[in-house]
Amino acid sequence: MPQHIARTGLGSPLRLQYLVRVSEPSSSSKRRGRLLRTGAALVVLLAVAGYLVVQYVTGGTGPGCKVVSADGGAASYEFTPEQAVNAATIAAVGTNRGLPERAVTIALATALQESGLRNIEHGDRDSLGLFQQRPSQGWGTPKEIMDPAYAAGMFYEHLAKVPDYQRLPLTVAAQRVQRSGFPEAYAKHEPDATLLAAALTGRAAATLTCQGRPGTARTTGPDAVRAALVRDFGRDAVEEAGAEVGGAATPTPSPSAASPGSDSGTGSDSGDRTVTLPVPARGGADGRDVLERGWQLAHWAVANASALHIERVAYAGREWTAGVTDGQWHATDAKNGDGSAGAAGAVRITTGG
Repeated sequence: MPQHIARTGLGSPLRLQYLVRVSEPSSSSKRRGRLLRTGAALVVLLAVAGYLVVQYVTGGTGPGCKVVSADGGAASYEFTPEQAVNAATIAAVGTNRGLPERAVTIALATALQESGLRNIEHGDRDSLGLFQQRPSQGWGTPKEIMDPAYAAGMFYEHLAKVPDYQRLPLTVAAQRVQRSGFPEAYAKHEPDATLLAAALTGRAAATLTCQGRPGTARTTGPDAVRAALVRDFGRDAVEEAGAEVGGAATPTPSPSAASPGSDSGTGSDSGDRTVTLPVPARGGADGRDVLERGWQLAHWAVANASALHIERVAYAGREWTAGVTDGQWHATDAKNGDGSAGAAGAVRITTGG
């Protein structure tokens, strides 16, 4: 063995032992390594915890809303409060124009593809907003296009000019309006858009829910709710419903009176926080149209819960409450706003301030 050591140039056995010892990490180095790894893990955990806290306080950018199939199937779609507000606006504008559910489905699928249902201020070249419409192509001014209700109206205006669009594949109908470089991309959003359209047009009752975290809204009170209703459904539709506060008829304010982003109060001398929306009959001996209109308004309110600090929505013997763990609609013995307990009656929207 000594000869072998000499040939390798390591020298004596004592030198070999010394080299082995110095090549191994010391106990203090190991402790420092463990401390560094522990510290790094702690930083990651704190970052994740901070992110979750921010999401809770601000209303979140992650899924906070969900729509499910009305037939009890497994189909569902989870989305954010921001997306919920925009989807509700798109549906309201379409139905207010008297367009069918298919038109709303096409519009929602298009917005899901173009912007992820977010009102973004950027895009390809001068594209803007929910539908990535371009001012240079005659869709409107940048300010107009960034108004979700205006953008949705422009989409429907162009869609209505497409011959027999209801019978066309969704990708074809959307492409006739959008002239996209990737027309087939709309197809993947059709299942989610179909679920959303069924709920937001009122055909599928009690299928849309949100966590509706209270205290996150910048606008609160009945006036803010009525202004948002005017923004999405139009003044005529809201006045037709005869919005009331505390049982007394209240004039519908203009959108500028309490527009989203303003710091409005309740606007009610009585301090009542409930907006009652009588649901007008629109034909149909079986009351189907009444139910659909009522559920459209009820789902619209839930979709806007975080944005308008809505705490409770009740309609047709069902009630949704913000902040409840499951966020579902539950049966209730409470009567509708007009004193009836039947399918028709009124949608009652209770705000947090």
